[in-house]
Amino acid sequence: MRITFGSYNIHKAVGIDGRRDADRIVRVLHEMDADVVALQEADLRFGTRAAVLPRDMVVESHWQIVPLVTRAGGMGWHGNSILVRRGIDIIDAAPITLPSLEPRGAVHARLSKDGQEFDVVGLHLDLSGLLRRRQIEAVCDVMKLGQGPAVIMGDLNEWSPRGGSLRAFADDAHDWTVLEPGRSFPGRRPLAALDRIVHSAHWSCDKVEVHHSALAVSASDHLPVRAELEIDA
Repeated sequence: MRITFGSYNIHKAVGIDGRRDADRIVRVLHEMDADVVALQEADLRFGTRAAVLPRDMVVESHWQIVPLVTRAGGMGWHGNSILVRRGIDIIDAAPITLPSLEPRGAVHARLSKDGQEFDVVGLHLDLSGLLRRRQIEAVCDVMKLGQGPAVIMGDLNEWSPRGGSLRAFADDAHDWTVLEPGRSFPGRRPLAALDRIVHSAHWSCDKVEVHHSALAVSASDHLPVRAELEIDA
């Protein structure tokens, strides 16, 4: 089973021109051509915390929105949302509460393709290194309940290329591989690999990259990342 995963901090759909443009974000999603995408900053932070991407626009673009809405008009949990291409079944979904000083959370979906079930977590971690490590440990604890194929992805806010809070994955018994797509932030002149995709030992990675295009540079302050993964026989 081969699946392309993507992660994209859409910056509430505000591009480098200061305009909020949902259509521009959806066009970047089409460019990415991923099967499963974790979005960060998909809801407004204040007021009604409405989704920045109109639901009809997303559905018309052949995406399924994993049902994690906890507020009317929102699309996810603390701005985290997961989109799934049609043809992949959504079995279950739930938010994950993370230890934090500011509003942070993760979203967990159990998905299935061609009879093979797998777990996906989308997340946006804290600016504090200590809290980031505790947040990764909390997500890993949830993943221990399944021990099946799993992918964790999102804006990890970790500036260290291999150390820092990423060591929490190495210390976990799930045998995680932290992929290195490349520098994704800030989008115009990327300096840091903040956006990551992490997979369990069940998968092999054929390709991992930062999606860099003129449209992606203009649409958000982060560039999206993607990885082509395959279940090992």
